[in-house]
Amino acid sequence: MAESRLHELSARGQSVWIDYLSRDLCRSGELKRLIDEDAVVGVTSNPTIFQKAISQGDAYDGQLRELLETESEPKEIFLQLAVRDIQSALEVLAPVHEQNPEDGYVSIEVDPNFAYDTKATYDEAIRLHEWIDKPNLYVKIPGTEPGLQAIEDCIAGSHSINVTLVFSLPRYRQVVEAYLRGLERLAEDGGDLTKVRSVASFFVSRVDTETDKRLDAIGTEEALAQRGKLAIANARLAYEHYLEAFSGARWEALAAKGAFTQRCLWASTSTKNPAYRDVLYVEELIGPHTVDTMPEETIKDFQDHGEVRGDTVLEGVDEAHRLFDQLAAVGIEYDDVVDTLEKEGVQKFSDSFAELLDGVMAKRGALVAS
Repeated sequence: MAESRLHELSARGQSVWIDYLSRDLCRSGELKRLIDEDAVVGVTSNPTIFQKAISQGDAYDGQLRELLETESEPKEIFLQLAVRDIQSALEVLAPVHEQNPEDGYVSIEVDPNFAYDTKATYDEAIRLHEWIDKPNLYVKIPGTEPGLQAIEDCIAGSHSINVTLVFSLPRYRQVVEAYLRGLERLAEDGGDLTKVRSVASFFVSRVDTETDKRLDAIGTEEALAQRGKLAIANARLAYEHYLEAFSGARWEALAAKGAFTQRCLWASTSTKNPAYRDVLYVEELIGPHTVDTMPEETIKDFQDHGEVRGDTVLEGVDEAHRLFDQLAAVGIEYDDVVDTLEKEGVQKFSDSFAELLDGVMAKRGALVAS
C-alpha cells in the first residue's frame, strides 16, 4: 500500500524530484526526510535557486571566508559554493541511485550566459562533469538551438544531461533527436550506453501564463474559453512523441545495447494562476517513465489533497491536437508563444545568475569588512 499520495504517484512510474537545493536542506536532514516521507528521488537546481539559497542566512559564510584567501573571481567563488551543495545532495541520494540507476540524480546548470554558444556550453558541461565526477550527476543544458549540438556531443561522450527550458513541441523533437544521435555516436565508438542518462525538462505552467495573458488581451468569449488549456495539451503531445520516438527499429537497436529512454521531466509545475487548482499540473500529467520536479509548496499541497486517478498524461490527446487549431482561430500564434517563453526563460536565468554573482560579492564585501 502506498505510504502517501506522492508514494502513490511513484507507484504509477512517475519519479518525484524537487526543484530546490540549499546547504541547510542537506545539513539538517530535510533532504533525507523528503526521500523517506515524500518519495523524493532527485533534485534539480538553477541560478535562481542558488541565488535564493546563498543570499539567505549565514550557511555559506564559513566557506566564503576560506575562498577569499585564494579566489577573487565571482563566478568561480559561486561554483565552489554550488558544487559543495551538489556533492552533499549527491551523497544523500547515492543509495537511491544504487537502487534505481534512473533516479537519485542531482542537476547543476551551465552558465546561462552560454545558452547561445555551443562550444562554451559544451566546455562548461564537461568541466562540471569532470569536477564533480559522480554517476548520479546531471548537467543542465538549455534546449536552445545552439544547445542542441552541445547536448548531442555530451551524450556521445557518455555524459548525462538534463535538457532544460524546453517549451515547444518542435524543439522537443529536436532535443530527442540530439539524444538519439548522441547515443548512436557513443555506440559507434564502442562506448557503454548503460552509463549515460538524460531527461528533457518540458516547462509547463509558464505556457499557460503567457497564453492566458494573450487570451485575456483578445478578450472575446471564444478566446477566454481557451484559458488554462495549452500547458497540459502541450505536455501531453510531448509525451505522445516520447512514446513514438522510443519505439521502433531505430530505438530497439539502441535499447539492445543497453540504452535508456530520455524521460520527460515536467518542470514549472506550480500553479501560477490562483483561479486554477494548486496541484493541477501534477494531477493532469501523471504517467509512466516521467519525472515531475516540484517546488516545496507543491510537494506539500499534493501530499495534502492531490489525486492520483491514473495515467492522466495519456488522456485527451485528440483534444490536445484540436486545441492548436482552436487557439489559432482566436488569434494565438503558438510558435510566437513558445519562442517568447524560450527567450524569456534564458533571460530570467541570466538575470538570476547576475544577481547571484552580485550577491556573492556583497557577502564577500561584508565578510571582508567584518
